[in-house]
Amino acid sequence: MQRSLFREFATFPDILVMTGLSVCGWVFTFWHAPDGRVWVGLVAGMAAYAVMEYVTHRFLFHRKPPKRAWLQRFLKRIHYDHHVDPSNLKLLFLPVWYSLPNIAAASAICALVTRSGVATGGFVTGICTFLLYYEWTHYRAHRPIRPITPWGRWMKKVHLWHHFKNENYWFGVTHPGMDVLLGTWADERSVPRSQTARDLEHRMPTDVDA
Repeated sequence: MQRSLFREFATFPDILVMTGLSVCGWVFTFWHAPDGRVWVGLVAGMAAYAVMEYVTHRFLFHRKPPKRAWLQRFLKRIHYDHHVDPSNLKLLFLPVWYSLPNIAAASAICALVTRSGVATGGFVTGICTFLLYYEWTHYRAHRPIRPITPWGRWMKKVHLWHHFKNENYWFGVTHPGMDVLLGTWADERSVPRSQTARDLEHRMPTDVDA
């Protein structure tokens, strides 16, 4: 069962593209392994994605439905509909038309700041690698897979609270650090059940959003 599910994950078109980029990035990284800048860039890219995972999830994907029709369609495709149908494979992954421009923008900023192609290459590798880790963690949370580690099983449970208990908490998919830091972590037993966890288009303002 788990082998077929891993194959389903690994062969999904958007995942294939990101895997290819990650492989190219790691070839670049090992080629420049003696240069410490590539490793600094790699760690920085992973850290950046670990932060942006939360920031985009909370402040973009969960923003109130906008009045502009094109932005409403974007949010429906990128996240609102995922809450309506959490196990729908076509809505589970970040599409490459969203990921690639964001990676390009982040790499351009890194290049301007560091003025180093080696550091930038490592940075992009870090982003792509952590993105794949995010996608696998997210996929695993919504599919009938029992994570091997206690940490993995706990994070799966936390993410399902976000979907089925209250959408205003637990935005972190791979880690709870930003939730703790920014006040969206809570004891699941103390959080009321939301009526709009499966319907983000009709959410009401909450204290967490304020």
